[in-house]
Amino acid sequence: TLENMSGLTLVSEWKHFDGKMRKYSHKSKVLGDLKATFFIYLPSQADSQTVPVLYYLAGLTCTGENGSQKGNFAQVASERGVSIVFPDTSPRGSKIEGEDESYDFGSGAGFYVNATAEKWAKNYQMYSYVNEELPSLIEHNFNVESGKAGIFGHSMGGHGALVIALKNPQKFCSVSAFAPICNPSKVQWGKKAFSGYIGNNEDEWLAFDATEIMEKNGPFASFEMILIDQGTNDEFLEEQLKPKNFALACSKAKQKLKLRMQEGYDHSYYFISSFASDHVNFHCDALEKEYGRKLG
Repeated sequence: TLENMSGLTLVSEWKHFDGKMRKYSHKSKVLGDLKATFFIYLPSQADSQTVPVLYYLAGLTCTGENGSQKGNFAQVASERGVSIVFPDTSPRGSKIEGEDESYDFGSGAGFYVNATAEKWAKNYQMYSYVNEELPSLIEHNFNVESGKAGIFGHSMGGHGALVIALKNPQKFCSVSAFAPICNPSKVQWGKKAFSGYIGNNEDEWLAFDATEIMEKNGPFASFEMILIDQGTNDEFLEEQLKPKNFALACSKAKQKLKLRMQEGYDHSYYFISSFASDHVNFHCDALEKEYGRKLG
């Protein structure tokens, strides 16, 4: 380990587009005192001034490494002078029986909810981790703005980004997603996760379903526009993702949404990296308005 900040241990560092990509570990109170890791991209501008921050939430089976290494986000982040934080997708090492049995529940599949089911509640609090503990750590340890941030993600992480932003519009000025699970309470991935983490009372699931939140609470003045990119050749489009349900909820709520159906793209990082620059620029434009200064 290279250095110790307040509870943060630097695990690795790579020079990347004039800035630094770093991996840190820390003990997470919110996740029941388990060790958590995250990646953070710090552009060279952060050496001399505070920079705005974006949070990127990855999908099922992933860690913070997937977005940081394959997402193609850092080049635009370095040009425009924003930091990007890449958290993990679940607690690790809780030793709860069954957490490593399937790809879509437990390890690598925290679904960005706060578990209330007794077995999972002590550790599986990814909603509070991403929304509270992690931003507090980032703001205290790095040269980043402590005001509003941007948030985006892919698949399960797109679900997480939409839900966290819509539930906390006071903390975020922009939200976007790649192929998000838009209506999880209605699809197999979401039903499995919610019944496991939250229990069988389906009314309680709705608090973590972006389509339901939009129907109930939209429109959101904080978000001038929500951006979603979705590949037309995505194998999960019809069964698991349901962007049209979210689009309908936005239309009813009079919330502006730009849903771009991208011809021929699938669900992979080949798709994400193709539109990564658009998303980082989308967030930077919102952050410029928020902070009243030019980025890049």
